Amino acid sequence: NFKGILDDIRIYNRVLTLQEIQELYQGSTPLDDPVTNELPTTTLLYPNYPNPFNPATAIRYQLSPAGQGASNNVELTIYNLLGQKVRTLVKARQSAGSYQVEWHGRDDFGRSVSSGIYIYRLRVGDYVKSRQMVLLR
Repeated sequence: NFKGILDDIRIYNRVLTLQEIQELYQGSTPLDDPVTNELPTTTLLYPNYPNPFNPATAIRYQLSPAGQGASNNVELTIYNLLGQKVRTLVKARQSAGSYQVEWHGRDDFGRSVSSGIYIYRLRVGDYVKSRQMVLLR
């Protein structure tokens, strides 16, 4: 029986800034991030929080401008480890900015899913990013 804490393993292909190292060491959460009114310059998918989770987790992402006031085609989808779609959280056109959605461990039909590892994937044009999350019932 698992009674410990899951460690978050990250590999960076660059040198981290002092601020990034301090945030990793202090265990900052997405809620600690300062709020700004500036539009993001890149599209990013953040780690969900909390992870592991029960009963719900927040998934944050940011969208860069699509150009000339256009909006982005956004899909945020959850899959099980077999690659089967479990839930579509977002399938819409969205303008540049920061977004957050919650997943309550239910599939597209409203049924509770079992404990386990799930993959969430953000697709915005050519940008595709996936991350893992753990649901503990």
